[in-house]
Amino acid sequence: MTQVTKPTFAELDIEILATAPGRIVVFLSAEGPLDKAARRVNRLTKGALERFRASEAFAKMKQGDTHDMAWPTGMACDAVQVMKLERRPSRDEARKAGAKIGKAGAGKAVLVLAGPIRHPEEIALGAVLRDYNFNAHRTGEAGEVKVGSLTLTVPKPDEMGEKLDNLVAVAEGVFMTRDLVNEPSNVLTTTEFAKRAKDLEALGMKVTVLEEPDLEKLGMRTLLSVGQGSESPSKVVVMEWNGGKKGDAPFALIGKGVVFDTGGISLKPAAGMEDMTMDMGGAGTVTGAMKTLALRKSKANVVGVIGIVENMPDGKASRPGDVVASMKGDTVEIINTDAEGRLVLCDIMWYAQETFKPVGMIDLATLTGAIIIGLGHENAGVFSNDDTLCKNFLKAAEAEGEGAWRMPLGAAYDQLLKSRVADMKNVGGRAAGSVTAAQFLQRFVQDGMPWIHLDIAGVASVATDTALAPKGATGWGVMALNRMIADLHEGA
Repeated sequence: MTQVTKPTFAELDIEILATAPGRIVVFLSAEGPLDKAARRVNRLTKGALERFRASEAFAKMKQGDTHDMAWPTGMACDAVQVMKLERRPSRDEARKAGAKIGKAGAGKAVLVLAGPIRHPEEIALGAVLRDYNFNAHRTGEAGEVKVGSLTLTVPKPDEMGEKLDNLVAVAEGVFMTRDLVNEPSNVLTTTEFAKRAKDLEALGMKVTVLEEPDLEKLGMRTLLSVGQGSESPSKVVVMEWNGGKKGDAPFALIGKGVVFDTGGISLKPAAGMEDMTMDMGGAGTVTGAMKTLALRKSKANVVGVIGIVENMPDGKASRPGDVVASMKGDTVEIINTDAEGRLVLCDIMWYAQETFKPVGMIDLATLTGAIIIGLGHENAGVFSNDDTLCKNFLKAAEAEGEGAWRMPLGAAYDQLLKSRVADMKNVGGRAAGSVTAAQFLQRFVQDGMPWIHLDIAGVASVATDTALAPKGATGWGVMALNRMIADLHEGA
């Protein structure tokens, strides 16, 4: 797994600033006196810091912008990174500021003179999350693992222990999700994915891997139909974290884990098919979130269920026009074998409800291209049958800066799923494609079960850098799910 840089918090020692290696970060506000650390840097650089603050270049900088003073006179560091930031930034501003520090200081020794800046733990988290580079399959210099360090000077470092532990737990979960989503499919086979999830037992989690004979016995025929054209065996992995009261029903997280999606017999176009290594993003997010909960010893009961399959064309593969019975018993006419994710989810959603009787359920899936047309790469689509649960998730997502937007559900859309030969079709046509996918899944939500469907096709992996991640897998959802579980199920 890509290594997480574990930050440290320390008291300010101005005597080391002249000889400190690597990079030093100083925060400057537009007005007011320099803080103690900045005054020492200014003195060491013979007034360069003050001259820069008085310059037109600094005046044009926006909140969170940075400027490097390279090889500063009077100091041993490679650069002083000057960041324009007021002393009381919001959590989001602090985290994004930290991300710029992490990007510039990746693999280097970084000393952040946080001083009186509010939310130093958010600065640290942003820096850690942005200092990510998936280079496991590169050779030479590009494949070297460069381990840096991150130290933040704060007034009371001894009081940062719990915050430090929590931010590292979050980063570990996000990095696991990113690594899973970034892995090529010849490496992250269904068997390898299940193994990596099984490894979470080392954190005190109970992990069970259900193999194809188990799935056949349970009646998970829609899930099995997706993988029957692949040489890789289909699996379901159940991860149980029991940190809450014994006997309390868990909250359920459900993830689509299609390790590669060719579209099956309804074959996708060749252009861009290489991106379908990320079609297990929902399962990757669930796995990363479960790791975070375990690392921080969450006081909640949570079960994660992921369906891991590969969708390939083959003589044994499902055909358009096939009719398959789900674990619930409803029959599905497969119109398009490229609408496979919902066939995986419907069986594991039913399994989770029947087996664990959860207090609520969220499924995550890179489910439809339609959601990207509707929301782009800024927001995941949120579909829910429960206003309270939905509001709580959206609140958590907003607090973590993870874009999410509620989409509609309605009985009228069910008309598009009517089948002549079965209980339903697996697609409803081009119109409202992401909505009809959610309507399909809602048929497998039991009466009274609070439920959210998250279509993360646009946010799980992106082609350009984001504020907190380089291009590729983002780890979207780990932080929001972790916060929601903490807010709703861990008590005071």
